[in-house]
Amino acid sequence: MSWVLFIVGAYVLGSIPFGVIIAKTRHVDITAYGSGNIGATNVGRVLGKRLGLTCFVLDVTKGAVPVLIAGSSHDLLGRWASEIPADTGWLWLAVAVAALAGHMASIFLGFRGGKGVATAFGGLVAMWPTLGIPAVIALSCWILVVASTRIVSAASMAAAISLPVTTIVLLLTIAPSVDVPDLSQRLAPPIIVSAGIAGLVLWRHRANLGRLLKGTEPRIGRS
Repeated sequence: MSWVLFIVGAYVLGSIPFGVIIAKTRHVDITAYGSGNIGATNVGRVLGKRLGLTCFVLDVTKGAVPVLIAGSSHDLLGRWASEIPADTGWLWLAVAVAALAGHMASIFLGFRGGKGVATAFGGLVAMWPTLGIPAVIALSCWILVVASTRIVSAASMAAAISLPVTTIVLLLTIAPSVDVPDLSQRLAPPIIVSAGIAGLVLWRHRANLGRLLKGTEPRIGRS
């Protein structure tokens, strides 16, 4: 029963539309400006970098907090996937996915929402080291692509692609080997979920991809 509560709680917390709330403090409907997205990038574009960063931190936090609470309650923090039974691993990942689903389909916005990059990052980092390390590498990838292209959507998609790749490499080369008969089953949850999150982020950026191919995607610092 506790896992059900953690999952439902993660979804509700993830549903809090911090971008919308921040914009309303400035009497702005964030969905009517810029890209219309409720995430940190659009908040920063419309309302300035400081509020954009605030939105980013809050969106990361709402992804991380439920995962940390659930992990702490079941003594999972700091453990590798190879050390966690497969069924427990799936349930813990479900908490992170629930927070992401809340951001993308918020109960407070008629099941509409944002693209979920920051919230996904928070949930994954909280699953240190199995998905936390790949998430940090994905963030590094994001920073490098933004610095070289000034296109946030391209950076987000590049980071998403790197996530399952680094997860697989990490689990197969660095993670401690555990002599258990269900090792492949234990490693499957983070690999499958990281690939699923990457696919979901790419899908939510499909319009951006179209603009990238046409050369019309906006860059940071340009209208």
